[in-house]
Amino acid sequence: QVQLVESGGGLVQPGGSLRLSCAASGRIFSIHTMGWYRQAPGKEREMVAIVTEDGSTSTADFVKGRFTIARDNTKNTVFLQMDSLKPEDTAVYYCRARGVVTTVGGVVDHWGQGTQVTVSS
Repeated sequence: QVQLVESGGGLVQPGGSLRLSCAASGRIFSIHTMGWYRQAPGKEREMVAIVTEDGSTSTADFVKGRFTIARDNTKNTVFLQMDSLKPEDTAVYYCRARGVVTTVGGVVDHWGQGTQVTVSS
């Protein structure tokens, strides 16, 4: 019913940049919140940044000033601009759509499959 397609992950040197994108598709009427989460080996999954359909954002302290989240409601797409990347940013990054209102009246949450981001020299 709902699909999230992530792209933009890969290998980058410390100090480099990546831009992640996530496009939601399906029978979608609206999405309350879209965001990015990450999980490194041996660590819990943590929120990186989220943005509501009204444009309100919340960014985790550990990426504040380096990462920027943006959203294109016309395409149900969320972006994460990642600058000044550090080795500790290495993780699998997951896109999440929360409060997805479908065209048939359902409300669901959905996770993407994740994309690997590796920061290493």
